[in-house]
This record gives sequence, C-alpha cells and structure tokens, in this order.
Amino acid sequence: MNPEPPAPTCVRHPNRPTGLACTRCGRPSCPECLRPAAVGQHCVECLREDQRSAPPVRNLAGAAVQRSPIPYVTYALVAANLVIFGITAAQSRSLLDNYYDSPLFARWMLVPTLVADGQWGRVLGAGFLHWGPIHLALNMFALWVVGRSLEPGLGRLRYLAVYLVSLFGGSAASMLFQDPNSAAAGASGAVYGLFGAITVLLIRVRQNPNQMLILIGINIFISFSLPGISLSAHLGGLLAGTVATLGVLFLPQWLRVRTPETARTVGWASIAGVGLLDLAALGVAVAMLG
Repeated sequence: MNPEPPAPTCVRHPNRPTGLACTRCGRPSCPECLRPAAVGQHCVECLREDQRSAPPVRNLAGAAVQRSPIPYVTYALVAANLVIFGITAAQSRSLLDNYYDSPLFARWMLVPTLVADGQWGRVLGAGFLHWGPIHLALNMFALWVVGRSLEPGLGRLRYLAVYLVSLFGGSAASMLFQDPNSAAAGASGAVYGLFGAITVLLIRVRQNPNQMLILIGINIFISFSLPGISLSAHLGGLLAGTVATLGVLFLPQWLRVRTPETARTVGWASIAGVGLLDLAALGVAVAMLG
C-alpha cells in the first residue's frame, strides 16, 4: 500500500501543515496567514499586492487619505522652533531674554538693511526665532492647533510648502514696510498664513469659517493695537497663505480641470507662483534699500 502524501504546509510557515489555501493564488496557507474575503479567503501576500496596486483615496485637495493622519510636519516644525529657542536661550544664558548675547539670534533676526547687504539667510531664519518663551508658546500653540487639521487636508508636502511661502511672504512684507534698521523675528507670518489656509479649506469643504474669521480679525486688531508687533509680517503671511491655498483648492475648479493629476499640478503651480511673488517683493525691497 502506498503511503499517503504529506499534507501541504503553509508557504509562510513551512513547519505548519494545513488543508487551507488562498482562493485567489491557490497557495497553501495556515489560518494565521488568511483573511476573509468577499469570495473565500485571501492570503496576506495577495492582500498586500492589492494595497500596492490600488489607487490611493484622495480628498478634495488631492491629498492621499491616511488611515491615521498623524501631522508629522507640524510636529517637526514645532520641534525645530523649540530646538532653536533652546539654543538661543543657552547662548544668552537666559530663558526670558534669549535674544541678548545670542550669536544665533543676532545672525538670524530680520533686519532689512542687513538682508539688503547680502545676508539672505535672515529671511528664513527669522521665522524660527522668538522673543522669549511667551512669544514662542503663543505661536507654537497656534501652529499645533491649526496644523493638526490643515496638514491632513492639504497633504504633508503642500502643507509644508504653504507654510514656507507664508513665512517668506511675511519676511517680504517686513522688508517692504518696516523700518530698515529694525529687527523682526517669529513664526507669526507663517502661522497667519496657516490661518488663511485653513479658512479657505473650511470654505472648500462647506464648513462654517466664522470662528477662523473672528480669530483672524482679533489677531489683526491686536497687531494694530500693541507696539512692537510686526503687522506687516502678519498681513504678508496671511495674504501668501490664503492665495496659495486658494490656488490649491479652488483654481482647478475655476479652470474646470478634469483629471486629479492636472489638478495637483495646478495646485503646485499656484504655490510656486506665490513663492515667486514673495521673491519679487524681496527683490523690490532690496532695490529700494540699495
């Protein structure tokens, strides 16, 4: 009598005999490696292949929808601001007066005449400096609150791009309108840009934007009322972030773009266009100071 053939074993666990198999590929699999399907059961390899080949689900902004949309870019931006504040506080040996005797603060704060002399790094660096812990806490709290909702809505790369063009927009406005020998610092321009961006997003998804509009109005009133606040940086960042996000969320609709790929291209072109306008404004400011 011929002996019975050995039972097949799981392709992922060769030491486990099994009488089950994937109804899609036919490979023997143990219960741990099978998942219920509409017809029969599929092995984990087939499920992974389906996930890789399936097109991502995208929201109105064209960003891929994540199952757990953790705002990594927001956390990274907050961390960068905290680290730089820590460096300036250590250099000045003061948590409250971190801007005194800090070489980094002196090298990065936005002074229009120094930028016009060729110190272009101040245009970006000033957006990561803060005048003391209260200034830092207010900006980082606003960034954390707004970023958690805005980053999944725009997608990480476009969210970061809007943040940066808002920062540059605030710096450009400061260069144009503030005293040439005054100093400015802070993430407020970028944060105001995010205020405008999330307001546009709320309108696009047909949510009530009144709370954000009231918040923006209150902050602009405070900027008008209190001395030492760079109103131009706030308004420049607000304008840049709002216009860039309008281009991402509304311009494809206005142009009657039909494919998601073209809509994403139009959105990126809009952000790039705002960035070029920021650079043009900086160039005009430098020419005026020269």
